[in-house]
Amino acid sequence: MFERISNGFELARSSWHVLRQEKQLIVFPILSGLGCLLVLISFAIPIAALAPWDNWWDRNGDWDAPPWFYAVAFAFYFCNYFVIVFCNAALISCSLMSFNGQSPTINDGIQAAMSRLPQIFAWALVSATVGVILKIIENAHEKVGEIVSAILGTAWTIMTYFVVPVLVVENVGPFHAISRSMQILRKTWGESLAGHMRIGFFILLLCLPGILLCVLGFVMLATHVLIGALILGMGLVYLISCTVISSALDVIFLSAVYQFAANQQVAPGFDARVLERAFEPKK
Repeated sequence: MFERISNGFELARSSWHVLRQEKQLIVFPILSGLGCLLVLISFAIPIAALAPWDNWWDRNGDWDAPPWFYAVAFAFYFCNYFVIVFCNAALISCSLMSFNGQSPTINDGIQAAMSRLPQIFAWALVSATVGVILKIIENAHEKVGEIVSAILGTAWTIMTYFVVPVLVVENVGPFHAISRSMQILRKTWGESLAGHMRIGFFILLLCLPGILLCVLGFVMLATHVLIGALILGMGLVYLISCTVISSALDVIFLSAVYQFAANQQVAPGFDARVLERAFEPKK
């Protein structure tokens, strides 16, 4: 247990080392967040203003959205996934360039993602379709639907873990990418996902000061509004910064894991022994 945690911190430290060397990589998570925010606003405002909300629940109070809602949901999912996958593809491209001794620029990442537009477009379509299907299953029954949707969603996430780097590097279609992702995942015995979760634990610890600031600021709002608002704002800014850094570290880690699993190449800044221990078969 302690060895796994130690490996997780080492993997997070290695990803952080790459990010410190290539600070421009932090731009892509920021662009992704801003893009997703714009997508959300562009869909939320018209729906909030025009949709007859009173007709979206039945007599029992259960969710009963009209059929057109799922078409809108598909469009929203597609735009959202397209933004996320495009920015992640750019970040993965820059990470791999950095691993190979190059000094990538933001424009290099954008150009690399642009060269994979057909693959990114197709993957966004597949992801949006799966997202809507999971949403329909979730709404089919209040409790059973949520459980089934959660199980299928988790399985889908595991199956497609390596899809984006496969799309970027191997230039294949979405379904071939899923098959290739599963092949790489079997090769690494799923330990890459454990590494991902260990980085998540590292980020959680990094976020604790921000969480404490937010709690303190919220409590102080009752007695000292200005001071409480200032502390709360500092906490929120800190947490947003941690979220951006976390996104960058996740994608850098994914790039290193893909390069090691697919090509047996250890990315600079990563310890080969840690990666080898991370990929030991489960017993």
